Amino acid sequence: MSKTTKEVEPNRANTLTAKLARLGLSRQVDLLLHLPLRYEDESRISPIASLFGDENALIEGTIVVCEIVPRPRRQLVARLNDESGIITLRFLHFYPSQQKMLMPGARIRAFGETRQGFFGLEMVHPRLSFASTPLPQTLTPVYPTTAGLAQAALRKLIARAQEKVSLPETLPEAWQQGLTALPTLPALMDAINLLHHPPPNAEQDALINRTHPAWQRVKLDELLAQQISLRLAYQARRASRAPRLPGNGEWTNALIASLPFALTAAQCRVVAEIGADLATPHPMQRLLQGDVGAGKTLVAALAACQAIESGFQVAFMAPTEILAEQHFLKFSEWLAPLGARIAWLTGGKKASAKNKERKAAREAELVIGTHALIQEGVDFSRLGLVIIDEQHRFGVRQRLALRQKGETPHQLMMSATPIPRTLAMSYCADLDVSTLDELPPGRSPVRTRLVRMNRREEIMAWARQEMATGRQTYWVCPLIEESETLELQTALETHAVLSEAMPEHAVGLAHGRLKPGEKQAVMSAFVAGEIQLLVATTVIEVGVDVPNASIMIIEHAERFGLAQLHQLRGRIGRGSEQSVCVLLYAEPLSSTARERLKILFEMNDGFEIARRDLELRGPGEFIGSRQSGLPMLRYADLESDVHLVEIARDLATLLIERYPEQANQHRERWLGDKEETLRA
Repeated sequence: MSKTTKEVEPNRANTLTAKLARLGLSRQVDLLLHLPLRYEDESRISPIASLFGDENALIEGTIVVCEIVPRPRRQLVARLNDESGIITLRFLHFYPSQQKMLMPGARIRAFGETRQGFFGLEMVHPRLSFASTPLPQTLTPVYPTTAGLAQAALRKLIARAQEKVSLPETLPEAWQQGLTALPTLPALMDAINLLHHPPPNAEQDALINRTHPAWQRVKLDELLAQQISLRLAYQARRASRAPRLPGNGEWTNALIASLPFALTAAQCRVVAEIGADLATPHPMQRLLQGDVGAGKTLVAALAACQAIESGFQVAFMAPTEILAEQHFLKFSEWLAPLGARIAWLTGGKKASAKNKERKAAREAELVIGTHALIQEGVDFSRLGLVIIDEQHRFGVRQRLALRQKGETPHQLMMSATPIPRTLAMSYCADLDVSTLDELPPGRSPVRTRLVRMNRREEIMAWARQEMATGRQTYWVCPLIEESETLELQTALETHAVLSEAMPEHAVGLAHGRLKPGEKQAVMSAFVAGEIQLLVATTVIEVGVDVPNASIMIIEHAERFGLAQLHQLRGRIGRGSEQSVCVLLYAEPLSSTARERLKILFEMNDGFEIARRDLELRGPGEFIGSRQSGLPMLRYADLESDVHLVEIARDLATLLIERYPEQANQHRERWLGDKEETLRA
């Protein structure tokens, strides 16, 4: 077993092993790659007289008094004098050993944050050492840790790993010298050693901001490991076999001919990309992304036609029953006239109804449903294509379970949350990505208005006027029931208030706790125009298509995420009327909430909104459940390190092609057992 894969010694206590596991540290090399968050300077002593408070400092002096003070609470208080001044050392929790160490006359060093207390300058719970201890020659690292694992213990473990583990270079020397887009980078081991123990004269700002060349080298290696992992997963998929679905154009051409509009150039391009993939004997793994209203559902329907023409079944999985029903109705409108048998599977039904649905699933050309598609007992006769809508809402295992219903079917994943370029390069390198970057003609941008909550009555009156002209309205609330901690208007209360205020209009209510049948009845009535005002929670965030609904009012918009607000706004603007989205917000606003609302007010471009959302939230939330199967980044930042992402992407290809052994060594070093399945 190599040094880089050697397990942390088995004679360590189980409790320590569990704590290290919580930090993702199971090997000696993991400890070596566990890098500091920040540093403390314990290499120089500051005179007490030079300190003013709110700063970390190391001081040295003689204890002049030490006593246990009973009030206002029992504590150990000592006074330390260094000839330039006196400071109080205060311990609210203490041990006899500390009391003994702080005996009057003892020469002591203390490190901690200074502050101005009632009796002058003081330190609370400083770290203590005897003055005879040699001063460190490097900055003191502060590591990410977990409850019960002290910094001192973690430092010892990491120092021991440094002695035992070496990190041979995995990048050929010629490549290191050829990275002209970067300043000269140190060898990896030199970079790691410097980051664990930087000298006192190191550029601390560059270390903290992670712009130091040592950090650049570490981040490049981390990104390279991720890219290698994703590329290898992609290659493994491309090497496996899948049914060829070339189609004959019969259903595809018939559907296009039946449409009352022409496909956009972007739709034509993406349909061709997907069609070429389906015709190969290798499983397609394609992400279809586009802004709300770009026509992803029609592209998916055309892909389904090609699969059905080839004699195979299609499974379409959506995250909610409302969305599944919308797709069932839309696909029925498009494909039923062509002779397609379409089945719709939902959860929570009686055994007899489930058995009937399962029989239909085996016989139908197209099966649409929620998680019910992956239930035991749901089988397909010839599954050739899997389509997953809003793929970030499903976990890796759920997507994999649906694929396993067939023998390596092709897979098309759809997302109405456009993925920024840097995120796509980093986290979707194992996928082929198709982008609908064009909206159908005739769609006018939605006007967005920001309105304070204290003007809610005015907005109600305005909405009432607009609905009198025949327009329909969404009124979105963030909660279903009262919360003692959040003073928000609830959907239930709002429904009652609006029903009383607008007796001439039918007011509906849709939220996640309604029974499926009740929810579907409300949505169907709204689509049919029988309900003019729909009070709802975010169950209507995706998929609902009501062209006559041209007004959306979102209460407490400051509580929603940017992508969620953009998705909600995308529910309107689908008809000929000018659509208006009103964002009602309560003050005071946090800086992040203010920035979110400002972005939404100024922008309609989903791709630019997605880029700004990435800046605000980071990649973890943005990619949703997909992260559970992907190697996440600890050190690289996708906004500030985009140049490194591009270099790592190119290096990964070359390393895999020319130096496959080093590529595997590099990947295993950084990912180890953190690399979960990338097949879904």
